[in-house]
Amino acid sequence: MSLTNDQNKALALSGLFECCVLVDSIARNGSCDHDAQNVLIESLFNTNPNHAQDIYSDLHALKKGQQALLGCLGESGVDANPQVLRYALALLHLQQKLSKQSDMLSLIGNKLELASNQVSHFGIDHENVIANLASTYQESISTFNMRIQVSGHARHLQVEHNAAKIRALLLAGIRSATLWRQLGGHRWQFLFGKGKIRKSAKSLNSILI
Repeated sequence: MSLTNDQNKALALSGLFECCVLVDSIARNGSCDHDAQNVLIESLFNTNPNHAQDIYSDLHALKKGQQALLGCLGESGVDANPQVLRYALALLHLQQKLSKQSDMLSLIGNKLELASNQVSHFGIDHENVIANLASTYQESISTFNMRIQVSGHARHLQVEHNAAKIRALLLAGIRSATLWRQLGGHRWQFLFGKGKIRKSAKSLNSILI
């Protein structure tokens, strides 16, 4: 199915928000939607898609992200999650900083290549793969002065594998934020062009059912 550029931008934001929804779920509940997690982790390794939507192997996995996006854009009848919005805005800011750091981009690319080899041996959701992606996030994004503070229950956040999944999903969020930028998205559009983004996001309803 061919999407317009505005729909692809809304899809990228849905992917970003889905990552943030999953991070919030792990932090608060100790678990998240496993299938959606896999789709977003897979997106890190899909760097040369034929179409923007091909980055996500299952578009249905972005439904909660789309709903979270709509809620934060003021859609009637859809609850807004302030934590998810905070994470999303922070990732957009961090992605912009990352885009100016060629050495760090190279580091991430090399680390993802190594992780891709692990995926071929162990599978996308193996703890070694997740740990490698978490390490990639720590060695790159976490070195910026601004760091994302994840809120939740200590009993979940102190579990090492949960912390690794959160970092891996934040890295996947950077991937979706990068896609949004590549499609022409800018942070000011999200802040001041909410009506247009909301309309594009709503138009994805029939696709993400």
